[in-house]
Amino acid sequence: MKKTVLITGASSGFGRETVKLFVEKGWNVIASMRSPEKETELSVIDGVLVTRLDVTDKGSIQKAVEAGISKFGAIDVLVNNAGYGAFGALEAASEDVIRQQFEVNLFGLIEVTKAVLPGMRARKSGVIVNVSSVGGRLTFPFGTLYHATKFAVEGLTESLQYELNPLGIRLKIVEPGGYKTNFAGRSLDQFGTNGLDSYQKGFDQILRVMETWPMSENIGEVAAVIYESVTDGTEKLRYPIGQDAVPMLEARRQMDDVEFKKMMISQTGMI
Repeated sequence: MKKTVLITGASSGFGRETVKLFVEKGWNVIASMRSPEKETELSVIDGVLVTRLDVTDKGSIQKAVEAGISKFGAIDVLVNNAGYGAFGALEAASEDVIRQQFEVNLFGLIEVTKAVLPGMRARKSGVIVNVSSVGGRLTFPFGTLYHATKFAVEGLTESLQYELNPLGIRLKIVEPGGYKTNFAGRSLDQFGTNGLDSYQKGFDQILRVMETWPMSENIGEVAAVIYESVTDGTEKLRYPIGQDAVPMLEARRQMDDVEFKKMMISQTGMI
């Protein structure tokens, strides 16, 4: 029987490419997104159910899971891909900005995971892939909120494997570096400095760095790593991917905190 994967944030970027790859590999796919009525390509592919799922709306999560099970019988794999980045000075962040960043990147991921677990527990089988980031293990200036959520996803996933592995459910973390997706567009909330001049020079500098940062163009390789993490049958937990991800993580591993901070200041031009 064909297996079924539920992918959140499937309307664009990594999520969309992952939908296409799983279909190509013969899987059923529940392609979930906030505005499925706008989708015209994925919705006409055999084996794909395009459905609404807003990770901040528990009702939509439950309905999406129920619709997927009704159509395909079960959910074998969950890919928690939905997310975005809020960037700016922490002091300038409103309560709404702070809460929304955590609602989407962390609390929403938790709610979707909880929604698929009963079925996986009953079958004593499943894989949960949480798409984190290289920013889940190291940080950039003015990414305080984003990094806080991604570090939390890493800790949550690493701990959760102890609960779920004995039940036949495997956990995976995929850590992309910089890619040319819509992350720098609609998936990036640059709330900035909110008029706090003390931070403006540094924030303007990091924006210049982000504009020129070398980005990988082949987002399909992230989809390939997600698929590998699902199908390799190993205990491997983390899967870094991207031309900047592996060397940066290796540098972080080899340096102490002060050394790495100095390197980051040098590379970003922060003073």
